[in-house]
Amino acid sequence: MPVLEENPNPKNGQKALLTILGVMLGITVVISVIATLASP
Repeated sequence: MPVLEENPNPKNGQKALLTILGVMLGITVVISVIATLASP
C-alpha cells in the first residue's frame, strides 16, 4: 500500500496506535463510571 510507504517513521504509527488504545481505554472507564453512578 502506497500510504504505508509514504510514512518513513514507524514510531508515528505506533504512537497513533497507542493513542487510539488510550482513548478506547478512557472511554471504557468513563462508561463504567457512569454505569456505576446510574445504577441504584
